[in-house]
Amino acid sequence: MLNKKLMVVALAGMLPIGAMAANDNIGTCGWGAKLFDGQRGVAPQVLAVTTNGTSGNQTFAISSGTSGCTQDGVVKSSWKTAMFIDGNKPKLARDMSTGSGETLESLAKLIGVKDQDKTAFFRATKENFARIFASDNATTDQVVASLKQVLAANSQLAQYAQSI
Repeated sequence: MLNKKLMVVALAGMLPIGAMAANDNIGTCGWGAKLFDGQRGVAPQVLAVTTNGTSGNQTFAISSGTSGCTQDGVVKSSWKTAMFIDGNKPKLARDMSTGSGETLESLAKLIGVKDQDKTAFFRATKENFARIFASDNATTDQVVASLKQVLAANSQLAQYAQSI
């Protein structure tokens, strides 16, 4: 009986958190946001916030700029791009170095590069390969940041920097 009462109190205590999450997008970064991405309603928001809170990962993510969080107060939704790059880094590096390939094509699609801009995108990644992959052991965050800078500096491709 005591366990049921504790459960009710715990769930009731989460309702304000769920309301805050809806208003302030608290659950939009960290592991909870990734686990419940695309789901709508109070329950997924509460679960995302609870996941972040119980594991303590959102605080770390905000302070370190990982898991879709930033230190500048702007919530990013670029974790899908980062996960793609992280899972395909060697193939993506090869494709960027030549300016063509299936993995580079997939990245272009993921960030929404329009057909008329793909040639410029492929050329920009090839010409800036050494900047995007500054070292053999470049981290995913470094690759993402460099790619974003390369695109932002190109007037034709700047619009896509926001999608990364």
